[in-house]
Amino acid sequence: SEFIRERIKIEEEYAKNLAKLSQNSLAAQEEGSLGEAWAQVKKSLADEAEVPLKYLKFSAKLHSEVEKPLMNFRENFKKDMKKCDHHIADLRKQLASRYAAVEKARKALTERQRDLEMKTQQLEIKLSNKTEEDIKKARRKSTQAGDDLMRCVDLYNQAQSKWFEEMVTTTLELERLEVERVEMIRQHLCQYTQLRHETDMFNQSTVEPVDQLLRKVDPAKDRELWVREHKTGNIR
Repeated sequence: SEFIRERIKIEEEYAKNLAKLSQNSLAAQEEGSLGEAWAQVKKSLADEAEVPLKYLKFSAKLHSEVEKPLMNFRENFKKDMKKCDHHIADLRKQLASRYAAVEKARKALTERQRDLEMKTQQLEIKLSNKTEEDIKKARRKSTQAGDDLMRCVDLYNQAQSKWFEEMVTTTLELERLEVERVEMIRQHLCQYTQLRHETDMFNQSTVEPVDQLLRKVDPAKDRELWVREHKTGNIR
């Protein structure tokens, strides 16, 4: 959209400057045959200055039919990308949080088991006055810690499964958005070349190669190329 905007500025400046030059009073003092020649130069320039009206119409169409649709598409595209990014980021944070909870529960279970084992040994060798009730209490805490670990592992597995499903869904959505993006730009570049054909009959040869390449644009091949260049590798 910025490229097209700069193209429009060039067209508008060209049209304005040529029209301005056609009204310039330079060489108006010449007389005789040279004066007639100069007058004809000015007249031809005045005639040529009318041509930029065509370019002004061209720039206006560029704005309404190419630049503006691209800008609107860009804004919507950014919103869709941001939505996907935030969604995955939230899931990633949740997965990391669940993993941290598992590690915390695992550590707590280890401490409870160690405490139970130590109290049991102390009671056996009569190094402590701990009663059976103390042992039962330590065993309950160890069992509870084990249950907590299992619950945390279950929550982590759920989050991991959700993460995997959403990653697949989101990458498919991102792929759809990329196809839409490529098609959108191709379509509006075709509109740009069409406007060039309608505006400037003398530069058809410069636009035709663009038309040929635009006809060859293939989102599927572009995606395959991207995967080959950016794939994460073969080792999971």
